[in-house]
Amino acid sequence: MFALIIAGEAIFLLPFILMRVFKPVIREAFVISDAQIGEAQALYGITAVLSYFFGGFFADKWEARKLLSFSLILTAIGGFWMTLIPSIFTLKLLYAFWGISTILFFWASLIKATRQWGNTYNQGLSFGLLDGGRGFFAATIALSGAGILTFFFPQKGVEITFENKVNTLQYIIGTITGIVFLVGFLVLKVLPKENIKTSKKEFIFDFKTTLFIIKQRKVIFHSLIIFCGYCSYKLTGVYGTYAKDVWHYTLEEATYFAVFIQYLRPLAAISIGWIADKFVPSKLIIPSFSILILASLLLGFIDFKDDFIFISFTSFIFMAFGTYSLRGLYFAIIEETKTPIQFTGTLVGIISVVGFTPDIFMSLFNGYMLGKNPTILEYQNLFIIFTIIPIIGLLATIGFRKAIQNE
Repeated sequence: MFALIIAGEAIFLLPFILMRVFKPVIREAFVISDAQIGEAQALYGITAVLSYFFGGFFADKWEARKLLSFSLILTAIGGFWMTLIPSIFTLKLLYAFWGISTILFFWASLIKATRQWGNTYNQGLSFGLLDGGRGFFAATIALSGAGILTFFFPQKGVEITFENKVNTLQYIIGTITGIVFLVGFLVLKVLPKENIKTSKKEFIFDFKTTLFIIKQRKVIFHSLIIFCGYCSYKLTGVYGTYAKDVWHYTLEEATYFAVFIQYLRPLAAISIGWIADKFVPSKLIIPSFSILILASLLLGFIDFKDDFIFISFTSFIFMAFGTYSLRGLYFAIIEETKTPIQFTGTLVGIISVVGFTPDIFMSLFNGYMLGKNPTILEYQNLFIIFTIIPIIGLLATIGFRKAIQNE
């Protein structure tokens, strides 16, 4: 499980965590806007969505150990490319490549291996551990990167030059790339070998069965739950820039705030996963979406002045807790669908095609909503429109529960 946790986050350090935590520095070192970052991540989303669907079939046919390791090494190769601080066009191509390398042979294999690790009554804890452990690992890597910022940036009162930003970012990207490579080899050595003959007998692709899975109401609602939860997760990418643009934090302070938010992920995912096993995972998704609705309404409609930063700060904590709780729950409810274990990869591929489409548009949407020099008004508009997403998620959860109760 430890290897799965480390691998599960290492694969996304370069395309996601790097941008989520170090976005203020990346914008200035690459001379790139939020909208252009969104365009690059949209290309990632397009190739990733295609990879989710086909990746499910790979997961049901080949052993996870080799698939996960191969994906990590491919992704790390892209990291070396990024250390060159390429042009915006090349950066977009890199994100399209990462959409394939991080998903096609990886994602469904990871979810299937986690479901197999946990028994019928521990799905909440197993997926909570997976996402919480991933969050802790990501936050620790991000904290180390923030330490690089502090070490390489000049002392306060001294101007931070463009060269300072570029050189520091190269050290951060290079360090993360090296970690991804090492994890790729760790997975190959640590994960147990699977019985290939048994796996091939277990996997029999049946188009009719796949079509039957797609058409089920519970699968449609499950896809919508992941879609809305993932939109919320993609929104965490603006937390650090909000701190810089609205609270007027320095680059270092904004980065440390983003790291702090990352550390809420293991707390939320593991605790909610443990609680979910005492009750029913899908029931706890309802309060998670409700928290997101209330927090985003607060950030959207109330103009927090400097004297009331603590209110918006608290709202972000609640939003993060709701978001990370969803991440610990939305795959745990696979067991409630009573899908046979041999079709887990196929099911994950199907629901991920819809569930993770925010990779295509959410960063792009955030970037265009905020513009080049966002003020509190642009952020308020963003949060007001975003509120629609958790409302849809809440309704989808209610629909999911009705669908499984009527079976």
